[in-house]
Parts: sequence; C-alpha cells; structure tokens
Amino acid sequence: MKPVDKSTLSELRGATVQTPMNTQRRQWLGKTAKAATGLGVLSLAAPLLQATAWAAGSDAPEKSEVKVGFIPLTDCASIVMASVMGFDKKHGVKIIPTKEASWAGVRDKLINGDLDFAHVLYGLIYGVHLGTSGPQKNMAVLMNLNQNGQAITLSRQLREAGIVDGESLKKKMASDSRQYTFAETFPTGTHAMWLNYWLAAHGIDPLKAARVITVPPPQMVANMRIGNMDGYCVGEPWNARAIADGLGFSAATSQDIWNDHPEKVLGTRAEFIEQYPNTARAVTAAILEAGRWIDSSPDNIRKTAEIIAAKAYVNASSRFIVDRMLGQYTNGLGRTWTDEHPMRFYGDGAANFPYLSDGMWFLTQHKRWGLLKQHPDYLAVARQINRIDLYKQAAAAAGTALPTSESRSSKLMDGILWDGRDPAAYADGFTIDASSQVSS
Repeated sequence: MKPVDKSTLSELRGATVQTPMNTQRRQWLGKTAKAATGLGVLSLAAPLLQATAWAAGSDAPEKSEVKVGFIPLTDCASIVMASVMGFDKKHGVKIIPTKEASWAGVRDKLINGDLDFAHVLYGLIYGVHLGTSGPQKNMAVLMNLNQNGQAITLSRQLREAGIVDGESLKKKMASDSRQYTFAETFPTGTHAMWLNYWLAAHGIDPLKAARVITVPPPQMVANMRIGNMDGYCVGEPWNARAIADGLGFSAATSQDIWNDHPEKVLGTRAEFIEQYPNTARAVTAAILEAGRWIDSSPDNIRKTAEIIAAKAYVNASSRFIVDRMLGQYTNGLGRTWTDEHPMRFYGDGAANFPYLSDGMWFLTQHKRWGLLKQHPDYLAVARQINRIDLYKQAAAAAGTALPTSESRSSKLMDGILWDGRDPAAYADGFTIDASSQVSS
C-alpha cells in the first residue's frame, strides 16, 4: 500500500465535521441523549475530555497494540480509518488492521487468538458461540460496525434471458430443468441469510430449488466471470464491480430486504473481554469515532473510499466504492437512484448499538434453515454475546448517544414484523423453511 502522506493526514484530521441531521436522525438523537446507566449524563460536546478520562489510571488499555482482522469489503472502513486517522491512539491503543482471505479464516484466527478482534459477520459470531459454524467458543459482539450496503447480483446471462427481479427469476427457474447455483460468503453469515430470505420471499426454496455454495467475497466476481454461479449475495464493492465489468446486475439491495438492517460487527472472544476489558472498551470507542467521522460529510466518505481502495485494504478502484457509500446506485438495468438507506457507519449512533433483537433475528433464521435443530433461549444467548455493558462504556468515552431500548422493531420486505418479542413463533411462522424439505 502506498502510505498516506503527512499533508493528506493533516487535511483529513482537520476536516470540518458537518453532520447531516435529517428528521429521522433528529428524532432518534432526541430520544437517546441519556448516557449509560451509572455513568452519569455525558456532554456530547466534550468527547475528547471523556476519552482522556477513560485512558487514565486503572482504565488504561491493558494491551498497547491489537490485531483487528478484516475482509476486503467497503464495510471494513471504520476499522481502517480508526487506525489511519489516529482515533485508536486517542483512546490509548494501536489498531493493526490485518487483511484476511475468507470468513472461515477470520473465524479460525479469532478462535485460536491470532486475532484480537475482527470485522466479522454477525451470524458467524453467533454460529461459533453455539457450535454450528465450527468449534464452539464463547464469543462476543461489541458493536455493530454498519447498517445496509450489501446486494444480490444476478448474472448477465439471466438478464439476457429476461430476468430482472425475483418474480421473473422464480418463473424462469420453475420452467427450467437445470439446477441454478447461487453463492453466499459463509453458511451462518449475513449474506446467506439475505439470500435465503430474498429467494424465499419470492417463492423460491433455497434449500430445495437451488444449489447454494460458499465463496469468499473477493472471489465472487471472478467466479461469476467464469460461470460458476447464476447469482450471489455479497458486500460492496463486489456488486458494483460486477455491474461495471458487464457481468451482472443488482436484483436487490440488502436494505430492500430490511431497511437499516445490522451488518458487520466488531467481534472477539468472550475470554478476551474478561482478560482485557479496558482494551475492548478503547477499541470500540475508537471505531465509534471513526464511524462518526466517515458519516459526517460526503467529503469524508470520498476520502475514506480513496484510502480503503488501496491494495492493503479492499484492493479495488475507489470508483467502485464511493458511489454506493454515498447512496448513489445504478442497478445495471438502466435504473439509477439515491438510496434512502445507504450504508451507514454511525448514523448518530443508531447504526452501532448491538441490539438484542438484531442478534436474536439471526438465531431465528438459523433455526428456520435447519442450522439449529431446536429453539435456543433466544434472549439469553443474545445477552451472553452482545456486550451492551461494554458498548455503553465505549459510547460514553466516544460521546455517542444511546437508544432508549435494547431491542427494536422492523418490517422486512414481506411485511412481516420483527420485534424480538416471540422469536420462536417468528422462526416457525414462515411457509418456506427447513421443514418444507421433508418429502411428501
């Protein structure tokens, strides 16, 4: 990677923060002005003073350097920028971003301690904790890194056959004798769940009517190029890249499936937090500040895209990254639009809180698709994994507002409400699920 020169860093660090406060964000911020319980009222105007207090005395990070793994995707940006911009040093720790080749590799390195933290799939952390995606290890989610910003890409060949959306795909698959192949990035991960949910919402059974394979994110475009799949679900910039290369089109964005859905998280082992709680808090606070800086202006988003485009990070031209970061979409079918729910790294803190209901949703989908054979204690598992206690401390150190509830409600693309109140009934309420695989 070409190093960022001092003048560029100076320009970045001196950039004016202009937070775009739309009505929704104003309402949310107005409801979340209270600081963490027991931490007192936090002045959002003085985050530096608060951060200095956390880094002092017995609150100092136990480790001076930490390795944070990431996959080359746009949504690794807040981890990279926390390091590049020096937010990590502000909180008394040095973040070393470590590029990884696959989610399986991230999992293994987290489990064996080669990585301290990782930019990681929500469902991967839950799968490891429950032993459904590799060796069982007690895990932790410290924060949500971003919302939105993934997509489902279908091949040029399908477009040429008249496929433009889920409905036309269903009709084509029903009339075709061949097997259709789709790719996700990890069996218990977010992309697998978005792909399954989208297919099933259009009446396509992903377990029965299609073959679903696992492909690491950076290899999606190459596999599409040689015809290994009919479509895939992945994070950016690998959907925009397929469109630019004429290989496919975006049939749906993940925010079409669930507006402001949780995406990547900052994950680690539960034992790491027990051993290094101050370090975990400091790293979380630094990444919160980086996310706030990214979201604070279009110029900061553009500068972020330029930095993460480097070979050491995403290794793709910034032109494939920046538009969708800004919410400027084209789908490869002639449609362009400004998305109302673009990728967000902060959103006045709304994008980062590790809601218990978010974690439980992934468990409901794991049960739906047979990854879990029995209903777990959904809320208890979410409380074990999502470390809201540490997040509240980090939010106080970073001057980030908190929501009034540890759960939230949303309606997904099929109109079904998810609020976390009855997860077992929700998981069992779908027409298409693993139980539909039983032969009649």
